[in-house]
Amino acid sequence: MDLSDVALFRVIASVSSLSAAARQVGTTPMLVSRRLAGLEAELGTRLFHRTTRSLSLTPEGEAFLPHAVALMDARDSALDAVSSGRSGLSGVLKITAPNVIGHSVVVPVVAELIADNPALRVDLALSDSVIDIATAGLDVAVRVAEMKPSDMIATRVADNPFTLIASPGYIARFGQPATTEDLVSHPCIKLHAMDTWPFTRGGEMHRVRIGGPFSANTVDAVRSACIAGVGIAMLTYWDVHEQVARGELQRIVLADVEPREVGIWTVFPTRTHMPVRVRAFIDALRDRCLPPRMQGLV
Repeated sequence: MDLSDVALFRVIASVSSLSAAARQVGTTPMLVSRRLAGLEAELGTRLFHRTTRSLSLTPEGEAFLPHAVALMDARDSALDAVSSGRSGLSGVLKITAPNVIGHSVVVPVVAELIADNPALRVDLALSDSVIDIATAGLDVAVRVAEMKPSDMIATRVADNPFTLIASPGYIARFGQPATTEDLVSHPCIKLHAMDTWPFTRGGEMHRVRIGGPFSANTVDAVRSACIAGVGIAMLTYWDVHEQVARGELQRIVLADVEPREVGIWTVFPTRTHMPVRVRAFIDALRDRCLPPRMQGLV
């Protein structure tokens, strides 16, 4: 079996389009179709339902996908093993991360890895949506969430507590709330994914329903509106640490609740055959997110 055709199958499965797959690998849709047909002939089954408008995995394709992932992981591990005597990391490291943390944390990490490892290439996809990394053919996802290690194949690399923030100008004009009861009387900037704001009270989850004149679907937009003085916002430490350090935002502490803790996690498709470059990235990310950086905010 030609592993390059298996790799192409993963690309097609991730983009659900022969044309898009052709653009991604730098060839023509006709050649992609021929190679897929050859792989199907070798396996003796159809891997995709194909019409003029859509492309989707057949049940056999769904069954073959995890095996394709395992084959490519094994290939990467083999390449790592035979190149272990070379200087530094090599190959392509494919990562997905949320937009803000991707810019402020992940990009500096991979920039240092590339500087130290000239043979390494990094493909970073920034998205606030949850991407199926196995189907997309990615090595690792960086996610901000409340997760248990058993939820998926993941490792926690840093604490990332929620924090209330407002601009110095807003606080000068309107003051700041002292309790959750005070908070509901202030204009709050809502992230679409958070209808309520999570706190901890007496060890239990305590949610507060907030309202205000502005809501948005990205952390960037909420943070910008907060800096502009529109209202109070709730974001995580790594979303706002730079702005707090510069004095563009100030932290608000409520007396009757504590910030809800979430974490920065790395999620990967398999624990076996993990390429050395993935382990190196996770270690570098953990080093950058060491607790001393969080002093003053937790």
